[in-house]
Amino acid sequence: MNASTQQTGKTSTTPLNGAEVLLRVLVEQGVEVIFGYPGGAVLPIYDALFKQEHIRHVLVRHEQAAVHAAEAYARSTGKVGVVLVTSGPGATNAVTGLVDALMDSIPLICLCGQVPTALIGNDAFQEADTTGITRPATKHNYLVRRGQDLAPIVREAFEVAAGGRPGPVLIDLPKDISVGNAPLPAPGEGRLHRPYRPTLDADAEGIRQAVAAMKRAKRPLFYTGGGVINSGPKAAAALRELARRTNFPVTSTLMGLGAFPTTDRQFLGMLGMHGSYEANLATHGCDVLIALGSRFDDRVTGRVDAFSPDSFKIHADIDPSQINKIIRIDVPLVGDVGRTIEALLAAWDGDGQDLSPWWAQIEGWRALDSFGFVQDQAPSAIIRPQYAVRRLYEATQALGRDTFVSTEVGQHQMWAAQHFQFDKPNRWLTSGGLGTMGYGLPAAVGAQVAHPDALVIDIAGEASTLMNIQELGTMAQYRLPVKLFILNNRYMGMVRQWQELLHGSRYSQSYSEALPDFIRLAEAFHGKGLRATCVGELDGVIDEMLRHNGPVVADICVAQDENCFPMIPSGAPHNEMLLGPDQEANAAKITQEGMMLV
Repeated sequence: MNASTQQTGKTSTTPLNGAEVLLRVLVEQGVEVIFGYPGGAVLPIYDALFKQEHIRHVLVRHEQAAVHAAEAYARSTGKVGVVLVTSGPGATNAVTGLVDALMDSIPLICLCGQVPTALIGNDAFQEADTTGITRPATKHNYLVRRGQDLAPIVREAFEVAAGGRPGPVLIDLPKDISVGNAPLPAPGEGRLHRPYRPTLDADAEGIRQAVAAMKRAKRPLFYTGGGVINSGPKAAAALRELARRTNFPVTSTLMGLGAFPTTDRQFLGMLGMHGSYEANLATHGCDVLIALGSRFDDRVTGRVDAFSPDSFKIHADIDPSQINKIIRIDVPLVGDVGRTIEALLAAWDGDGQDLSPWWAQIEGWRALDSFGFVQDQAPSAIIRPQYAVRRLYEATQALGRDTFVSTEVGQHQMWAAQHFQFDKPNRWLTSGGLGTMGYGLPAAVGAQVAHPDALVIDIAGEASTLMNIQELGTMAQYRLPVKLFILNNRYMGMVRQWQELLHGSRYSQSYSEALPDFIRLAEAFHGKGLRATCVGELDGVIDEMLRHNGPVVADICVAQDENCFPMIPSGAPHNEMLLGPDQEANAAKITQEGMMLV
């Protein structure tokens, strides 16, 4: 085609350049927001953005932050997040975010500038082998070499990013492709590859076998993961109905929190290294384990050869490569987990069997209150971090606003997962697989852009906060009322905890000796700064933070020596949990192999 076709299907009299074609396809795909940072190789795209009104661009302060913001936008909306970065360092700065999205199955499109095709391979200014670098960091990537391939590639990229197990897709765009004329074929025309069609419906015989095993179970357990959330709100609703019909207990991975209401009686809490006692003991002792949209991560399984040792295992996942990858499975169910749950519901007739002995055992474990802690209520008392999270949750409940919580990575992340409750999916935004410090603040930016009227809080640690602190500038520019709630113990807390347990309390480089004044830092970025140093100040700071209609940095000074419990010592089975500080000596039992898993 010599002339470009408009979205209406009519032929344009004015040829479009590649940048204009790109934006028209993005609009066609329903894109409303791009998170990005300009540079020479993408200036034609930014010029095209300037001349249109359909897509909003959010200027971040670092390319890694652009990807994290897009991840949270995608995670909180169910849409595909879009990132725009320049060539060379712009692309390499985005790699951490791309790997984060890959490991947590977040659908993203990363549009990346590249030097002109004639200069590729010549070590040109700001050139990097972006497709080579990002091949292991993405679900798929493309290098556009011809203008006529641009629109088909972008359309296909959205299919790949959102289809099957979601993930990030990178499109490398040489500058001559953006500047030169390009056709805009109608959707479906000019495809480069066959349509991407993952298996969506699990095998009927597998469903029959799974239901038969569930009917025989005396000690069943649903083990749910982020795949339930990725499948959409209908999947979470189906999970709730299946749990009601069967009366089975439910546990969740870190990424799956919110798919099943965490305040529900049937929810046992998160399982894994810092999961609840009842969830981990139920996992160890169940006779039928039904894994739904989870991948048996090492932080969940503990010692693999001792994971749920006597259970019949059913695994539902859209990614066939996950079946039998870590744990041997008895009944595989390859397909979309939401549709799989609906199929299990359809095959389940009547009510569940009598599980009263199993529930009695679970209630006995639950009575230990493994997330419990003691907070001195004297006004001058040191704030325990768990108490700070609990009071924050209670304050948000009193407000009754739709609330989204992001976190950084470390102790505060675990305390947030343990003590903040999520009764809806898509409200919990955290870095699970990669464990990326610096995730939470830009993620909060992305969530606030997606939900301008919602309450968005980043529960953070002071060390992680400093990883992407420059995004306070993004919050200021776009007047995003994000609340940054820092549990400040002056340490890289999880590093310090493991140094205490495994390395004789030799705190090598884990103490932060030159922290900024977070109040002044907030003010320097045109926000509000608050600080609580004792219990008597905490509720007032939380109340003022939540009432303020702009960005807030709340510096919550908490106990410096608090460790995160309960915990499964690395490399141990689920029934060998440490419930509190009085059992820390048992950490000495951690094997050399276990130490390698930290």
